Amino acid sequence: MEEFRELRDQPSDPQAEQELINSIEQVYFSTDSFDIVKYELEKLPPVLNLQELEEYRDKLKQQQAAVSKKVADLILEKQPAYVKELERVTSLQTGLQLAAVICTNGRRHLNIAKEGFTQASLGLLANQRKRQLLIGLLKSLRTIKTLQRTDVRLSEMLEEEDYPGAIQLCLECQKAASTFKHYSCISELNSKLQDTLEQIEEQLDVALSKICKNFDINHYTKVQQAYRLLGKTQTAMDQLHMHFTQAIHNTVFQVVLGYVELCSGNTDTKFQKLQYKDLCTHVTPDSYIPCLADLCKALWEVMLSYYRTMEWHEKHDNEDTTSASEGSNMGTEETNFDRGYIKKKLEHGLTRIWQDVQLKVKTYLLGTDLSIFKYDDFIFVLDIISRLMQVGEEFCGSKSEVLQESIRKQSVNYFKNYHRTRLDELRMFLENETWELCPVKSNFSILQLHEFKFMEQSRSPSVSPSKQPASTSSKTVTLFEQYCSDGNPFEIQANHKDEETEDVLASNGYESDEQEKSAYQEYDSDSDVPEELKRDYVDEQTGDAPVKSVSRETLKSRKKSDYSLNKVNAPILTNTTLNVIRLVGKYMQMMNILKPIAFDVIHFMSQLFDYYLYAIYTFFGRNDSLESTGLGLSSSRLRTTLNRIQESLIAMEVSADPTATLTAAEERKEKVPSPHLSHLVVLTSGDTLYGLAERVVATESLVFLAEQFEFLQPHLDAVMPAVKKPFLQQFYSQTVSTASELRKPIYWIVAGKAIDYEQMLLLMANVKWDVKEIMSQHNIYVDALLKEFEQFNRRLNEVSKRVRIPLPVSNILWEHCIRLANRTIVEGYANVKKCSNEGRALMQLDFQQFLMKLEKLTDIRPIPDKEFVETYIKAYYLTENDMERWIKEHREYSTKQLTNLVNVCLGSHINKKARQKLLAAIDDIDRPKR
Repeated sequence: MEEFRELRDQPSDPQAEQELINSIEQVYFSTDSFDIVKYELEKLPPVLNLQELEEYRDKLKQQQAAVSKKVADLILEKQPAYVKELERVTSLQTGLQLAAVICTNGRRHLNIAKEGFTQASLGLLANQRKRQLLIGLLKSLRTIKTLQRTDVRLSEMLEEEDYPGAIQLCLECQKAASTFKHYSCISELNSKLQDTLEQIEEQLDVALSKICKNFDINHYTKVQQAYRLLGKTQTAMDQLHMHFTQAIHNTVFQVVLGYVELCSGNTDTKFQKLQYKDLCTHVTPDSYIPCLADLCKALWEVMLSYYRTMEWHEKHDNEDTTSASEGSNMGTEETNFDRGYIKKKLEHGLTRIWQDVQLKVKTYLLGTDLSIFKYDDFIFVLDIISRLMQVGEEFCGSKSEVLQESIRKQSVNYFKNYHRTRLDELRMFLENETWELCPVKSNFSILQLHEFKFMEQSRSPSVSPSKQPASTSSKTVTLFEQYCSDGNPFEIQANHKDEETEDVLASNGYESDEQEKSAYQEYDSDSDVPEELKRDYVDEQTGDAPVKSVSRETLKSRKKSDYSLNKVNAPILTNTTLNVIRLVGKYMQMMNILKPIAFDVIHFMSQLFDYYLYAIYTFFGRNDSLESTGLGLSSSRLRTTLNRIQESLIAMEVSADPTATLTAAEERKEKVPSPHLSHLVVLTSGDTLYGLAERVVATESLVFLAEQFEFLQPHLDAVMPAVKKPFLQQFYSQTVSTASELRKPIYWIVAGKAIDYEQMLLLMANVKWDVKEIMSQHNIYVDALLKEFEQFNRRLNEVSKRVRIPLPVSNILWEHCIRLANRTIVEGYANVKKCSNEGRALMQLDFQQFLMKLEKLTDIRPIPDKEFVETYIKAYYLTENDMERWIKEHREYSTKQLTNLVNVCLGSHINKKARQKLLAAIDDIDRPKR
């Protein structure tokens, strides 16, 4: 070490030393065995040079010295670590020596213990070990015993319908059995547990099938938990749909079979072997409707169970989603996949189940010809099917195409035959109708009739919320929500079939005896006139107060003629009208229940109105002489309507023609013969104003019927298909609205016979008009005409005691009579052969006297055709030029009247040439009329 320090302490140049070390050949650093001497000797040249050898020797010495110094430096640098490691080795050596002492002592103590223990002590230790082994064996035996008795507990749990617990126990037993599989008895138990598990699955499938008819939340929850433990939730859903399909088939078959066996009076097994389609043909007509109702009830239970099953899954899916988000994500993907599969399966099953239900009900409907049923029974069948279609629409949103098509065909055929029979009945009623007033209450409304009760029900929010005001709108309650927990929508049909009663008829047309007595009171003085009649008299037609005040004479004249002010203002209708209204209600019931045939029903309804209108016109309004008056009593619209009805609905009498086409024969089957007025109705007696009471009842009943159709228009418009609505609009605009137009031609016939216009013409012909002085006294024909009007007024009062005459009818009658009287006056003036200026003044005097007296009999203002008479009288004073222009402007006068005016009245102050010119102008006007 000292040598190393000396070498280190020698002065040196580190760079030079490093260069010397680097100059050493690499072979000296080799780790292999290396003979340096031999290497150097072999390097010597063949010829030795002492100086070179010494120089080379010095070089080697320098290299050796540099290496030695470098080694010394490195050894000195590592000396502290060497010392420390040396100390650790010394300490380790000391520890080993101590361990050797301890081992020696231990061996000595073990020898002492070996010598101190006896064989008995070792025997105790062996027994203790055996005890521990036996305790473990006893525990295993007890577990095996419990496993052997598991089947008893499993049977008990299955009887208690604790399927999740039974499966959980069975799975735990299988797990425990795998632990003790080295025992020979366990292998047999394991196979037995597997059989038990399969048995549980079978019973679970049976329990799942019970859900289809009577859904129970607790029961279904247990079943789903059990399938989830088995990991077969998708399989369970497949099985569930199969059970629902089977339940539909078994349910309908058992219901129909029960009724067939009940009606056959025996339980012959031959019916049980029949196919469902063949079995439906054995249902008797008497049991058809109860069987259909029970069939729909049973199918409702199946669909309700499916609906509640979907509700259960929606609720538990939400709960599972919430719990999954709060807990672990393990198994989430698999759970979501199962949930999505179940959701799609349930949604797809909705349509499938509803299709099965439709096919079963359709098969039942086709098993019997529905045309054998009465109308009420047929409507009841439609009502049940309509309710079933509503259930289907709420169930899966389907429009029930299968049921609709099946029931539509049968309904159209049934309704076609039914309508034809009703038209024949209507003709019979019309031909036997005596046109007496049907006494109904003043507050009568068609909604009070049993046939229209469905309209009040259809306004309830649960049926048509779209028709409700916005302020009262609320969420629609579906049938499934309404009957989810209790009840059945098909039980309502039987409960409400005949519970409604009607109270629309009044006794003798009055609400009470007091009203009947007060209706016949006559007011002889101002004190007898009710104050409210003086004060509040208004126009019944417009509801407006008259412009002028009501005079005492007017009130007195109205005490009988305006009998409608005192008598109860009940609607004017007949028994036939009421029957037509009831028919309309029945038609609307069918239309409301089965909307796809709405157009056919409305078309048949329009035929009822058409036929009634045509009958009224045929009985009371047909008169070929009406149009010859030129007064336009029948509008072109009315004439078009009557012609259309006659062509499309009325079967005209035709001779038997063997060459007639089959199409023409079929068309005649669709038409109805024209009705004939009953011989009990007398329209030729002047005392009754030529059947005015019957005419009023008939005409006003038609107007009332038209008003009811107007009232029903919104309802009909709501159910009519959009493509068919133009037909409905045309029916109302061209037919219903023309009902009131029949008043004019019907009452014109009365007006034409009530006044003796021919007698008045004879009296006017006896008057001398070429007087030379102005007269102050009117002619007697005026008094005779006024007496005719007074007599007409009295007869009108007498008729009003039998039938209330509405103010519009009274006005039309007076208007017709006055119009005819004025035109008769003009005709009388046109028959004059000679007339002077004083005679023309006498004409004015007569007409003014007539107007003055007439205004006391009637309140009609202005007097109809007043200008027609006055203008004709005043035309006498016109000059030649003015007369020619007047003739061209007043074409309402006949050729005879104009010619007489020129020849008689103007002949005195115009020459012959001028007269010929005016006659030529008259002939030009008359030529287009020919």
